[in-house]
This record gives sequence, structure tokens and C-alpha cells, in this order.
Amino acid sequence: MKHSIKTLAYSIFLFTSLIANSQNIPLGQEKLVQHLDQELSGESTKRNLEYISRLHRMRGSDDYNEAIDFIKRKLEEYQLQSIEVIKIPADGKIMYGTQKSRPAWNVDFAELWEMEMKDGDWRQKTKIADWESIPIVVAQDSHSGEVTAELTDIGAGTSEADYEGKNVNGKLVLTSSQPGGVVPLAIEKYGAVGIISYAQNQVTAWWKENENLIRWGHLGTFSETKTFAFMVSLKQARNFQQRLKNEESIRLHAKVVAGQSPGSYDILTAVIEGSDPKLKNEEIAYTCHLDHPRPGANDNASGCMAILEVARALNKLIAENKIEKPKRTLRFIWSPEIEGTTALLNFKPEYAEKTKFNIHMDMVGGGPETKAIFHVSKSPMSLPSFITDIGSAFGSFVNRSSNAYASGVSVPYPIVSKEGGKEALHAVMGEFHMGSDFQVFNEGSFKIPSIYLHDWPDRYIHTNYDEAGNIDPTKLKRSGFIGAASGYYIASMGSESAAQIIEVMKRQLLTRTSVLLDYCQTLSEKEQANTKYYFWKNEIAAFHSLKPFVSVSSEVELNYIRFITNLKHTIGEGEKYTLATRKAPGIYERNAKIKGPMSVFGYDYFFDKYGADKEVPAIYSFTGARGTGYEYAYEALNLVNGENDVIEIRNILSAEFGDIPLDVVENYLRALSGVNVVTLKK
Repeated sequence: MKHSIKTLAYSIFLFTSLIANSQNIPLGQEKLVQHLDQELSGESTKRNLEYISRLHRMRGSDDYNEAIDFIKRKLEEYQLQSIEVIKIPADGKIMYGTQKSRPAWNVDFAELWEMEMKDGDWRQKTKIADWESIPIVVAQDSHSGEVTAELTDIGAGTSEADYEGKNVNGKLVLTSSQPGGVVPLAIEKYGAVGIISYAQNQVTAWWKENENLIRWGHLGTFSETKTFAFMVSLKQARNFQQRLKNEESIRLHAKVVAGQSPGSYDILTAVIEGSDPKLKNEEIAYTCHLDHPRPGANDNASGCMAILEVARALNKLIAENKIEKPKRTLRFIWSPEIEGTTALLNFKPEYAEKTKFNIHMDMVGGGPETKAIFHVSKSPMSLPSFITDIGSAFGSFVNRSSNAYASGVSVPYPIVSKEGGKEALHAVMGEFHMGSDFQVFNEGSFKIPSIYLHDWPDRYIHTNYDEAGNIDPTKLKRSGFIGAASGYYIASMGSESAAQIIEVMKRQLLTRTSVLLDYCQTLSEKEQANTKYYFWKNEIAAFHSLKPFVSVSSEVELNYIRFITNLKHTIGEGEKYTLATRKAPGIYERNAKIKGPMSVFGYDYFFDKYGADKEVPAIYSFTGARGTGYEYAYEALNLVNGENDVIEIRNILSAEFGDIPLDVVENYLRALSGVNVVTLKK
């Protein structure tokens, strides 16, 4: 590492000067902060959340449409502009970029009963599951069926070994796997007549701790085998297993009235129109996903109602002349998760063209009971942008203010709700996370930078315990504040904002540099150099991303470049990882006609086209220091731009997620070319 005492001392001086001179209010926005603190209501947000969390909001369903109608009425009440429900046909066949449209799915009736022999006849004894009471007990995309059959335990049920010595023909099977995973063997090969699953939640520190949780289950939307599945708790499954171990016969009656039908992706949108005749065609999109099983309070009634509250508060403040109308247009969008966004940006390409930035809210209200950690996340390295630092600036302000308030210090803007908690926020800033619609906007087809507001972990995600009672109005208000302030500032910024933004970028860069130094201690010398090289390249690209939106004077730019240069001299400039290869590395181009990420929701474009008989590319099972297989695969495709060769893509992936072998990246890009997503440049 090349540095000197002199340059290190200079950097410390810069750091302390910036902190000492920085205003407590980010970006000089005290008036905005004051009015948002006064106007945003965590109580109203939660009240609206309580309503839609009573609805089983599955795609295309009656309850989803009722939720759309509810929000639409609220938007009319709040006097938003250009309120519209966009209906995109979905029949299981139509393709929208990489998304095969999924038909609507509804349930009319579903019950699971244990039976007993009484007076020579089988009668209902104990109700095990009831869709009317807890809709999540029916696995998504179940079809109608009615059977009375014995229960048998198949364990995971995903390998031949799980069926050795067992006769499951004509029986209901109990499995620890998601229902869709056991269909090929249990149903199709061995003749089971239905599935009872106790699949557990995503792994967190609280995994399997609450045996009463019932997990959201899934069957294949496009499977030719039409069956049904019930979801039960771990407690219920253990009861069944103990009785079966004792050689007790368990007879169940299952009845499901459900199925798919041609429908549509219903996407609700409204705007606060920008004031500048030239800039109002540039839009900042607030997004969330409306679809989810009941209750789905944090995931994602919280995000849906938070952006509704942002729309209400900003529109009211503008109408009352407390804040100016922004130069650019603010658009608010409610859609089905990932699939709806992919469909929208392909069905109406003008949305992709005019959306310059995205603020996505998915799980933003978890109270202490959920054990949630709040994140203000950024776009991946393939899409560097200054907006990361805008979101982090407002997020850091809430962290500081809420921490001081919780510690008993008097602060002007604690951003709390009277019916909410008083805890400090402790939000994590500036990391990249996969997991929701923002990854469609970020994807290499669209390249729309995002601020992603979300809770993770949440021990109740995707279960019947994701209830409104676990939602904190203060958390809703604070997440709404970060989203409202960030989006409004970006929509309003002009050339006069350049100096403010760059000062914020400097402060956030110092924080990132500290994280970089800690991380580099875990790397080999060559990977340290590679990580630093792309870190600086990414930071400079983020600075240049500002220029299309505000004029940056040569003096301001020179000052920023000098700042970066001094930091580089202090901690090292780094250099690309040099890889020996037997041939010139290939350069791939993206097929512009296929837009969207490979893995969407309920459908995977790559694997559908690739073929089930082929070996899965190794990238999907690869795990690095800071990333998993799907993150590597997602970003590898994002980095295909007709300029990056395979070595460059490998190096960036290694800098972002951790060291990955070149051949793993090469093989994946070759597989993508086999399904015509990319082509080798000649």
C-alpha cells in the first residue's frame, strides 16, 4: 500500500473539516425537512396498511383488484394527477421481455380435515387448514381437487432416496420442501394425489424458532401437472410425524376449489407533474409491489402505503405553497412484484425511457418484534450513480436525529409518530441487495438507478405472522421521510445543487473508503489491488453520472478530482487483476430485443430456454465473500455492453462480490449466448 504520513494527515484533515462544517440538515433542505416532519403521518399510513393487509392480494385476484380500487380512491381523495389503471393482458402465453405473463389465480374454497371412523363411517374430526380463515394455507397456483386419502411422510421428497420403501400412490404426501419441488417425483412419477408442506421460512437467526409459522407456498404456474398443496406449521407437521412414527394411520380429506384464468397485470399509477416545461418529461418513479398473500403487512403493504403517504404529503405541501412544485415529475406505481414491473417497462417502453431514477419501497415498517434491520440500498456496480449518496444523506440524517432523540437529546426533527416507537433507526447505508422490483429498473436493459428502502432480516416474512400489529408507525414515517425527501430533492435539483451534492458525495465517499479498507484486509494482495482499482473507477463514474442533470463548473469538478486523487494516494490506486488466458477474451453484446432480468417472478427466462437436460452453469451455485450465485449471474449480464471483455466482467464481479474464477464467468456468458440473450462480438 503506497501512502505517506503527509497524505494520510491531509485526508484526516479533510475528513474532520467536512464533518465540522457539515450542516446537520442534509443538502441545505431544512424547509423540506421541517414540512415533511410535520406532514407525514405514520398513523395514517398504518391505518391504510391495516385495510389492505386484510386482503389476499394474489396477482389478478379479486382481492388484488379490491386493493387497487382502495388506493385509487385514496389518490382521488388526495387529488393526485393522471390517475390510471394500466391493464396488461396476462394469459400464460404472452411474453413481455423476459417475463412470461402469468394468468390470474383465484381460490373460492379450500379446507383440509382429519377424518375419523365413527359408527362405521368416516367423518370429519379436526379442521387442519381453512382458506377462509388463513388464506396462506393454500399454496399459490393450486388447482381444484377433492380427495380422501392417507398421509405419508416423504421428508424432502426431492430425491429418489426419499421414496425408497414407501408407497405414495393415491396418498397425500407430507414434505419439508416447497410444493413445486416435489411435484415431479411425488405427483408425476409415484402417483400422490396432493401435497401437505411445512416448508420453512428464509434462513435467519430465528429460523425454525417459531413452530407456529405457516409459510407461503408455491406450485409451478406453468406446470402441466395440475395439483393442489396445503401449507401447515412446523408444529402440525411434527404432530403428524410423531403419530406416523408410532405407526398410526392418518386419514385426511382435502377439498380445493381454485384455478387460473386469463387476466391482466393491473398496474395503478398517478403523478405529481413537474413544473419545468423541459424537465417535466423526466420522471422519478416511486414503486412498490402490491401483490402478496394475506396479511403481508410488512411485505409489502408497508411499502405500498408508504408511497401513498409520500404522494399525499408532497401533493398537499405543494398545494399549500409550503414547498415548490418540483421541476421533474414524480410518478407513483403499484404493481405485482417484479413480473408486473418487467411487463410494464416492455409493454409501455416510454415508461422506461422517461424514468430517470427509481425509489423502491419493499418492507419499510417492521417494528422491534420483526427483528428487522432497515437498509437504504444502492444500485449495483454496473450502474454507478450519485443518487446513492442522496438517499444515504437523508438516511444518515434520520440515523443521527433518531439516535439523539432516543438518547434523551432535544432535536428539532426526531421524525416520530405519536402512536409509534421512539427507538433509533440504525439504518444501513449504501449496500447493494437483490430482491425486488428495483432490480428490474437497475437491469442492463433499462439502466435506471435506484434507491432501495427495505427491511432485512424480518423473521415473519412470507408467513401468517406478517401482521399489522408488528408494524411501527414511526418506522413508516421515517422510511416515508427518506423516500419523500430523496425523490423530491432529485426531482427539484438544478445546476445550483451541484456544490451541495458533491459535498455530500465527499462525505459518503469517506465512509465507503473506511468500509473498503476493512474489507481489503480479508483479500489477497492481487484481489485487494483489483478491488481498489474498480472502487475508484466506480466512484468517478458516479460523479460523472451527475453531469447530465446539473451543470458542474470546472472549479467544482477540479476540486472533487483533487479530493479523490488525495484519497487514492493515501490508500492505494489499485490495479486490474491480470489473468493468463490461452486466447483473446471475448466481448459480448446484449440482445436489445430481450429486455429484463433472467429470473423474474414465477418464471425463469434463462432456464426455460436453456433446457432442463443441460448442466446448470456453475455461477448459480457460486458463493463469494459478498455475493451469492444469483447476484453474480444478474450482474454478469448487466456488465455485457459491447465494450467489457470477459476478463473485465470477471474483475468487476470479483471487486463487487468476491473472487470468482474466469471460467465460471466465461461458461455463463457462453450459456447466455446459447439462448440468444447475448452474442459474441465480431
